[in-house]
Amino acid sequence: MTGEFTSDRPQARAAALASEVEGYLIARAERDDARREADALCARLPWLTTGQAEDLRRHYIDQRLNVTCRILRNAIRRTDHLHQTYEARYASLRRTLLRRHAAAACAVLACTSAIGAALTALRP
Repeated sequence: MTGEFTSDRPQARAAALASEVEGYLIARAERDDARREADALCARLPWLTTGQAEDLRRHYIDQRLNVTCRILRNAIRRTDHLHQTYEARYASLRRTLLRRHAAAACAVLACTSAIGAALTALRP
């Protein structure tokens, strides 16, 4: 546990705990996959001594997990970049939409005022 549960809401704490457990399970599955791959590699090299096989297995697992971490870090950076890009685009579209609605509301108000003024002027 990282102690990052600062919210007083039980739902937020439960969601944070679920995310942490999910991350742990994903990391554990990745390590298990790396271990299976290392075992398969060592099985294809029957001339290795037990010590050499263990050393190869350890190096393979470390390298595989480093590659996985690098891939995840790159994915996180890309996700953050896309999030910022889409957030900026959303804000821009929202401002444009609000300006257009304000302009339309002003036009409706101006037309209403003009019609009211015309009707007042036409009254005998």
